[in-house]
Amino acid sequence: MAAPLQFPAPPPAEGGVTAMFLIRTLHKWFGLVLGLQLLIWALSGAVMALVDHQKVAGEHAVLPVAQLTYGPSPAPLAVVQAPLGAPLVKLELKPLFDRWAYQVTTADGAVRLLDADTGRPFAVDAALARTLATARYAGAAPVESVKLVEGSTYETRKMARPVWRVAYADGEHTALFVSRATGEVLGAKTDASRLWDIAWMFHIMDYTARESFNHPLIVTVACGVAWLALSGLILLFGSFRRADVAWLIAPFERRAARRVQDPR
Repeated sequence: MAAPLQFPAPPPAEGGVTAMFLIRTLHKWFGLVLGLQLLIWALSGAVMALVDHQKVAGEHAVLPVAQLTYGPSPAPLAVVQAPLGAPLVKLELKPLFDRWAYQVTTADGAVRLLDADTGRPFAVDAALARTLATARYAGAAPVESVKLVEGSTYETRKMARPVWRVAYADGEHTALFVSRATGEVLGAKTDASRLWDIAWMFHIMDYTARESFNHPLIVTVACGVAWLALSGLILLFGSFRRADVAWLIAPFERRAARRVQDPR
């Protein structure tokens, strides 16, 4: 008996081959370029998750405000108003280290400090900033430096400036920030804070201000990563053959065959 004629399978459509080749090529190069950024996202995210949040916030380095053991003897309002030179719109009585002070806001927006007992204004200079910071510092290390910061830095960008930066010679390189206007300790920065800030910079890809995660660079990279995932999915399904999934579909085929043989 003559063998049946066998015809070769038709070659795949040229357009399909070209499309898959293009997708495979783009996927390869996108993966090469974006793979490093994916690694950076993973590593920076791990750093931000693993670093102790309290150390990042500097909470462990700052003591609560100590309460004075004596009450205020406030000067009359007329005495407080006299040296201001502008209408008073807000007056706050608060403890400031070893004395009571008035924090005064005038109509022109200026904030000044006055001694609550005498009504005399005083400024937060380097010596006072050092004293105020050390009173709130939770460690025992000596002061390393006191510096006035008037511009925005990575450490002070979220603080009302100018501020005094009081640095301590401890293992964490702690720095406390004292407002020149109010004398308040606005926060603390440590090595953990700085490490977290660097990881945040790499994670949001904002290498200048370290603030925004909606800028064109990260949007472009995110679109590239989305294309990488989509093209990978297309290539994944295109690479499978029937033999690869035979173990998965075999039970369903056997069940369908039994139903055909025994329709009951």
